[in-house]
Amino acid sequence: MMKILIKNARVVDSRSLYNGQKVSLLLENGLIREIGSDLTADESYTLIEEDNLCVSPGWVDMRVSAKDPGYEHKEDLATACRAAVRGGFTDIAVLPNTRPALDSKDTVGYVRQVTLGQPVTVHPIAAVTKGANGQDFTEMIDLHHAGSVAFSDGENPLANPDLLVKTLQYLRPFNGLLMNRPEERGLTHFGQMNEGITSTLLGLKGMPALAEELMIERDLRLLEYALQPENGADGGAPVLHFSTISTARSVDLIRQAKAQGLPVSCDVAAHQLAFDDTALMGFDTNLKVNPPFRAVADVEALKAGLLDGTIDAIVSDHNPQDDESKNVEFDHAEFGVIGLETVYSVVRTYVDELPLETLIDKLTHRPRQILRLPEVTIAENEPATLTLFDPDRAWVCERTVSRSRNSPFFGMQLRGKPLWVLHKGLAAHVA
Repeated sequence: MMKILIKNARVVDSRSLYNGQKVSLLLENGLIREIGSDLTADESYTLIEEDNLCVSPGWVDMRVSAKDPGYEHKEDLATACRAAVRGGFTDIAVLPNTRPALDSKDTVGYVRQVTLGQPVTVHPIAAVTKGANGQDFTEMIDLHHAGSVAFSDGENPLANPDLLVKTLQYLRPFNGLLMNRPEERGLTHFGQMNEGITSTLLGLKGMPALAEELMIERDLRLLEYALQPENGADGGAPVLHFSTISTARSVDLIRQAKAQGLPVSCDVAAHQLAFDDTALMGFDTNLKVNPPFRAVADVEALKAGLLDGTIDAIVSDHNPQDDESKNVEFDHAEFGVIGLETVYSVVRTYVDELPLETLIDKLTHRPRQILRLPEVTIAENEPATLTLFDPDRAWVCERTVSRSRNSPFFGMQLRGKPLWVLHKGLAAHVA
């Protein structure tokens, strides 16, 4: 087990008594044994000392497509964990859209068992419906007991309103979380990018913002209906979570719902903060994502939503695609980018106005609260689940440890870099 001395690190943890202070930490057997201003240790300890070093609770990514089982040629659980470490994450939640889907105790158990020895904890998100195809319910109580942290059909929106209401009602007795990706697919059929001036200029079929906004409006109404006559959620945790919102009206709708006291939360993918739809003028398939990159006004609204707390978390929406899925005509390319390794750096680079402590909250405390994970904070005798990082280090994204290479950030200089991941008594250095 690790014995580590971290020297002169600034604590970035809004829930720690040491927040904002520069301290040293002595770690033994997976615990923070001592915190002080001038700690020393013998040569049996590994020394971590870097210029401009910060330490925070371990980062959590709420939306990762690990592709395993079934699509291991695009990604497997081992490479997903390596990418997570390189991105500074101690915990990732993986989508159920595998083959077979994460819709049984066996497949959920497989994900947990295969990743036990990794320095990353992998949390399965179980399917709401068998095969995540929107038809028949899974055994959600069994899946909950098997270790699922939430329920979602992942990349597939829950189109059937009756199914969504019954799921919300079914999850209530054990305070379960439903995650839905808002998209009315009747409006996005054959769509390639955001509907707007750029899609018209490029001659590509557009995906209107309305498709996302209608689904959010519908789901919020259905949530109100499902909660009657109750109000709020157990322990203040959200009941319904919207994944990867992308439009200004979506931010407004969720802001209003929260003001009314509805138990909702939402996240945004880091890459949505870096690009608008004009970036697709070169037909780069690595910029083909769903939800698509929207207009400049939408990107600004997303940033405002992060600042005012409407948007709870930042995710990678890591979606590896092999060369055969991306090196084709734009119309035929699959949606998705890899993002585990660049989440933090992309937000630091493109959302300069977001305070560091707020950014770290959206990668740590808030995702843990939403997913009902144990709280992690920097204090003595607490688990050493930590991410060490330099908030300002400049680096160029030149390689990946993922099986796939569909990143739009290759060749770009980014700001801020994870350096170490410490978790489960293991220490992983980010090369």
